[in-house]
Amino acid sequence: MPEQLIFDLPTRTAFVREDFFISPSNDVAVRIMEDWQNWPLGKLVLCGPKGSGKSHLAHIWAEDAGAIVVSAKVLAYERLETLAEQPVVVEDADLLAQNEHGEAALFHLHNLMQETRHPMLITGADSIGSWNIKLPDLASRLSGTQLASLSAPDDMLLSVLLIKLFSDRQIILEPTLIEYIVKRMDRSFAFAGELVRALDRASLKGQKPVTKRLAGRVLEDMLARDE
Repeated sequence: MPEQLIFDLPTRTAFVREDFFISPSNDVAVRIMEDWQNWPLGKLVLCGPKGSGKSHLAHIWAEDAGAIVVSAKVLAYERLETLAEQPVVVEDADLLAQNEHGEAALFHLHNLMQETRHPMLITGADSIGSWNIKLPDLASRLSGTQLASLSAPDDMLLSVLLIKLFSDRQIILEPTLIEYIVKRMDRSFAFAGELVRALDRASLKGQKPVTKRLAGRVLEDMLARDE
C-alpha cells in the first residue's frame, strides 16, 4: 500500500499510488487495508462520506490483491460464480437499499466468496446502519464484517490535495491563499477537483492570476449553486 493517498475526482480519475496521501482522517483505514491478508473471514466493509476517497483506496487494494471491481448497481446482472473465482470489490453497496434483486445478489456473492476463500471488499457511504438493507441475512452478514471508516478530509489533506491539483496545472499559490480556500470549501475531494478547474478557467478567461478575490468569488458561486 502507498505512503500517499488517492483523490476522488469526478473526471478521468487516475487511481495511482503517487497521488495517495495519508493523513489522520484516513490513517487507520489505510492500515487496515494494508493488512488485507489478515481480514477476519477475508472480508472488509469500507465506509465513508462522499468524496472521502473510498473508490480510490478500493482501486489501490484491487491492484494489490488482483481483484475485479464491480458496481453494486449492476451486481444482479453479473455472473456471480465467475466473479467469485478471484478477489472482488463491490462498490457503493449502500445503493442497493430496498433493491430486492441487488440485495439478493450481494448476499449470494458473499456466500460464494466465503466458499472460494477469496477476499472481498465492500464499499458504501457513511455507515452500514444507514444503508437500509432489507434482506435480514445480508444485513446480518454485513454487520458481522470488519469495518474500516474514512472521515471527511482534514485541513492537511485538503491543503496537500489543492497544492497538487494546482501544480498539475502549473499554478503555484501562496500558503495563505491555500489556507483561505481550505477554510471555505466543501470538505471533499470531488469539490476540490471541481474548484481547481473552475479557478483555472476563471483565471485564463480573465487573463489574471488566482487571487483571494477570485477564489472568494468562485467559491461563493459554487457553494450557492450547491445549496
